Amino acid sequence: MKNTTMLALVLIIMVGAGIFVFAKGNIKESISQESAEGSKIQEITLSMKNYNYYPSTIKVKQGIPVRISLDKSVAGCYRSFMIKEFGIAKNLRTPEDYIEFVPNKKGTFTFACSMNMGRGKLIVE
Repeated sequence: MKNTTMLALVLIIMVGAGIFVFAKGNIKESISQESAEGSKIQEITLSMKNYNYYPSTIKVKQGIPVRISLDKSVAGCYRSFMIKEFGIAKNLRTPEDYIEFVPNKKGTFTFACSMNMGRGKLIVE
């Protein structure tokens, strides 16, 4: 029993190290991209860096639609994305999946994965 537990622990550490090594810290952020409908969209792509979302703080403008997606470096429970104050909870299975909402109130809000392991701040100005 002791050997199996040790083997499982080593495998978990190796997988975590692999994710860390191969995770890319790329971010694509465009605050004034035109959508297909011709309206402005604040588009943010989050990555995974140091076992957290990157960037961990994002700023958006109130009243303008926001589209958040997760790139391919984001894995595990981090793909289950939530912003409780805006009623958002969605599993973004692929980099093509996204959440979209209109921030209707100013302030600083927390975004997180479903297990609350990865966290960040959304600042609505």
